[in-house]
Amino acid sequence: MKKFMNDPANFVREMIEGVYLANKDKLKWVPEYNILYRADLPKDKVAIMQGSGSGHEPAHIMCVGKGFLDAACPGNVFAAPPMNYVLECTKLIKSDKGVLHLINNYQGDRMAWATAKEEAEELGIKIGVVIIDDDVSVKDSTYTTGRRGVAGNFFIIKAVGAAAEKGADLDQLVELGKKVNSRTRSMGVALSSCIPPAKGSPIFKLGPDEIEVGVGIHGEPGRRRDKIKSAKDIIEEVFTAIHDDIPFKKGDRVAVMVNGLGGTPISELYLLYREAAKKCEETGLTIAKNYVGNYCTSLEMAGFSLTLVQLDDEIEGLLNDPAEIPIRVF
Repeated sequence: MKKFMNDPANFVREMIEGVYLANKDKLKWVPEYNILYRADLPKDKVAIMQGSGSGHEPAHIMCVGKGFLDAACPGNVFAAPPMNYVLECTKLIKSDKGVLHLINNYQGDRMAWATAKEEAEELGIKIGVVIIDDDVSVKDSTYTTGRRGVAGNFFIIKAVGAAAEKGADLDQLVELGKKVNSRTRSMGVALSSCIPPAKGSPIFKLGPDEIEVGVGIHGEPGRRRDKIKSAKDIIEEVFTAIHDDIPFKKGDRVAVMVNGLGGTPISELYLLYREAAKKCEETGLTIAKNYVGNYCTSLEMAGFSLTLVQLDDEIEGLLNDPAEIPIRVF
């Protein structure tokens, strides 16, 4: 294993500290609980937070700012945040209008966040919950009961973040988050594995001519292991699985995201976007917004995921609203 790091046990803490040090005018840091939160945290709106495992950056620790998350509290690499991280973060950012918990659908995350929610509510904090499960690859996996939450979470974060800035109440944000989630579908493909710092070895192995179709962002098995194919054939399969799931229909306006899993050159991501754009044209979908780059990664895994969002006027308008976060991904 070759990585730029010091002690693997301090990898996440030092990474978060680096984000803080690069944005000290905009963020505040609570190292005991891996919390980054807005330096200008408002108290007159619903507070929004998320915090899954680390290793998926820029999700979610680099997405704290006006119009996005008010705070994030990630766990270790590929591990849910401990319950007390979630509880302390909730207490820190609480608002009279409530706190919205955005939770990617993984068993460890749901257990930690559910317990924290109960304890926060005992303290009189009003909590709303949106479960994100946009991955069509598999129904259940090593980490989940039901579908996984992957790169599509960015669209839920962006929509509820923008709506909260406009004054939406907690119940409205929960319904909005559920609506965007119901219109968002994703699927990924891996060319290689990745190496968690504490493990020091790949979490799975692929042969030189193999791909994992439907891979999870923690390296969970997908639909099957297959031989490498052309980008056109890979997009054909992934696009069809996503397109037919809602299903999308001719005339829909959509947002399209080609998300890198950490180790894929941007040139390859744009080549994949080309194929996805052609599939949208063939099926009568109008691309209103597009996103190409690393949004929800898996350390240095080579691969990508494709996300399609079925837009309406409300969602498209919220995606177009401005946001201020350390990285300019939206």
